[in-house]
Amino acid sequence: MESAPVVSRRPDLLRFLPERLFRPERPLTYVLVAWLLALIPSLGLSALASHLVEAGGPTFPPVGPGLLLFMLVVFAPVVETLIMGCVLLILDKLFGFLPAILLSSLGWGIAHSLQAPAWGLVIWWPFLIFSTVFMVWKQRNLALAFLLPMLVHGLQNLGPALMLVTGNG
Repeated sequence: MESAPVVSRRPDLLRFLPERLFRPERPLTYVLVAWLLALIPSLGLSALASHLVEAGGPTFPPVGPGLLLFMLVVFAPVVETLIMGCVLLILDKLFGFLPAILLSSLGWGIAHSLQAPAWGLVIWWPFLIFSTVFMVWKQRNLALAFLLPMLVHGLQNLGPALMLVTGNG
């Protein structure tokens, strides 16, 4: 007997997000959808932030292009997702599904603002998506709950990382 698919109830406050984001199925398609949901609005927020706040983006250590690419596309998404996931598990126990997502995205926005204020204005949105991905997939499989946000985050960082290593960023 086949079990019914897990579907998270989409909170009213997140009704603007597509229902697909709340269905933990077809992981590769899900990653593509989540990445586009993280990327496109963050590009708009980035343009808006650059007009509102006259501040540069983050600075990175002087390392070779290969190492910088690895740091931004692999290392940071893995480490940040491990931290995010553990914090989300605690926040979910304390406050529930929606508050966990909102507190996580707010916290990551603040954390990234410490290095560059405008960056925090942009970062909260992708972390809203990454946190939602984690919370939705943890209901189905905890390993995928960690892996899928890592993949989405890595894709999110790929474009800016390539711009930085090619000197266009």
